[in-house]
Amino acid sequence: MFRIRSIFDDHLPRNQSAIAQVQAILRAQFPQLREGIVLEIPERLRNPFKYRFRSTLFVAEGARALVKGFALVAYDPELNFCFLDYLATAKHMLDRGIGGALYERIRQEARLLRAVGVFFECLPDDPALCSDPVMLKQNAARLRFYERYGARPIVNTAYETPLTPESDNPPYLVFDDLERKVAPTSSRAQAIVRAILERQYGRVCSPEYIDKVVASFQDPVIQLREPRYRRRELPASPAVHVPEDLRIALVVNDRHGIHEVRERGYVEAPVRIPTILREIGRTEWFTQVPVRSYPVHHSQAVHDASFLRYLKRVCGEVADGKSVYPYVFPIRNAARPPQDLAIRAGYYCIDTFTPLNRRAHAAAERAVNCALTGADAILGGRSLAYALVRPPGHHAERSCFGGFCYLNSTAIAANYLSGFGKVAIMDVDYHHGNGQQEIFYERDDVLTISIHGHPRFAYPYFSGFEDERGRGSGLGFNRNFPLPEKVNGARYAQTLQKAVRLITSFQPTFLVIALGLDTAKGDPTGTWSLRAVDFETNGAILGALRLPTLVVQEGGYNTRNLGINARHFFWGLWSARHAGRVADRAPSKSATPAASRESPPRRS
Repeated sequence: MFRIRSIFDDHLPRNQSAIAQVQAILRAQFPQLREGIVLEIPERLRNPFKYRFRSTLFVAEGARALVKGFALVAYDPELNFCFLDYLATAKHMLDRGIGGALYERIRQEARLLRAVGVFFECLPDDPALCSDPVMLKQNAARLRFYERYGARPIVNTAYETPLTPESDNPPYLVFDDLERKVAPTSSRAQAIVRAILERQYGRVCSPEYIDKVVASFQDPVIQLREPRYRRRELPASPAVHVPEDLRIALVVNDRHGIHEVRERGYVEAPVRIPTILREIGRTEWFTQVPVRSYPVHHSQAVHDASFLRYLKRVCGEVADGKSVYPYVFPIRNAARPPQDLAIRAGYYCIDTFTPLNRRAHAAAERAVNCALTGADAILGGRSLAYALVRPPGHHAERSCFGGFCYLNSTAIAANYLSGFGKVAIMDVDYHHGNGQQEIFYERDDVLTISIHGHPRFAYPYFSGFEDERGRGSGLGFNRNFPLPEKVNGARYAQTLQKAVRLITSFQPTFLVIALGLDTAKGDPTGTWSLRAVDFETNGAILGALRLPTLVVQEGGYNTRNLGINARHFFWGLWSARHAGRVADRAPSKSATPAASRESPPRRS
């Protein structure tokens, strides 16, 4: 058994391990391949500007993350074509359907991208081009496999011209139209072939050679060789769906409903979760994963132990159906806190409207577990995860609660991820993320950014000013963007772009988004006027960072548009994160080419 997942970078330890196994397979299957090509795979994934292709690595993994096979695919968004660079299986995994599954996944990817098709090189099955009978037979087997999908060599061109007269086994250029029955015109084909030869093989193909091959594509549209092999019928191609490995890991607080405050004006209500679920459930971008339980030391790494003990104890003592509201706010004398638990609430709280009740702590603790489950999904290879939780958490500081928040799920998850690389927190709630600011104020491994209503008129009033930049080693790693009382979508997007530039300069391994939807027009706690299209734009701005991203739900209280805005945000985030993908509604005894001019025997 195996599963296929996509890898976009080498940030995560799991990805680093997979890439190292891929490199080992390449060395074993292509012993004459230049070592520099093997070593550059991580950079090809993380630096598309240098290689002028956006590369994705697909790995077929078995138990214990053992890589059984892989495919490396390059995509050009301007010319809109895919180039299959390598497809190979480990030597001990031959004839187990791995190559076929990988190629099916590549075709699915190309369809999602709406690419014109998939191009790749394959060694010839013509005795005039291949003098080795053993290799000739292997080449024929590979071409037979691809022909099952309708992929055949392009004819009437000089693509098979050897680099030197004595060279043997020059590759065909093969094209798979993905059963669309549409082929590129000559001008587009010339641009595509030039891109392939210059970017992939520029170090071995001279400019004169490239010009000659490109100029040979003269047919009005590219022509494919007539089928040569008896085609075994494949199952009908399914409709284009979002592959499992590209779906957002959705972690829902299944116990959020136990925390309900039935008092007039309390907008942080249980209905918020099903409202969002109903809308995002209309899409196929999510796959729900179960909540895991985590030890309390993750919360203790962020919150003061005495605060955690108090919160759990006081909630356990409140009678069912009753709430305790802070009403005495003593000067915080750490040596003499109030003895009565109800009175002590003001010692740990920052406002008078966040009640303590029987199940507040349990619901908040479950929200923390959801956020940590989402973080582990990211560490496990998911590119996006969403912790759909309530109560929210971003106003909870190290030793106090407030703003409907008890435990800072966002900060706890970010702190957990910081053990594996630098983290940027982007708080897009209408209200300042004072909790993250206070918790990480003296740290330089977690960048905290918040866009919010100016504290002169917006909760929590005492923090979120522009000059609050961090302290000590954390100086410069806390940034606030307080905005005026009236803000539209264009103004917000402009500010978010500034924040994204800070994130880019910080070069984090992970992005954590504190998702507040209370920036929407008509939210009872905000004054701004963002609409669904604005949330989609903001999601796309953040998705374009292409970072492993955990989203933790914070505010958003207008249930008439809450779910719609969430759906639009995630569509922007998902589509931009995956390089312009649009959701519509093996081939060998050893390594299966994608042949390469630099992996002999090919052009040499």
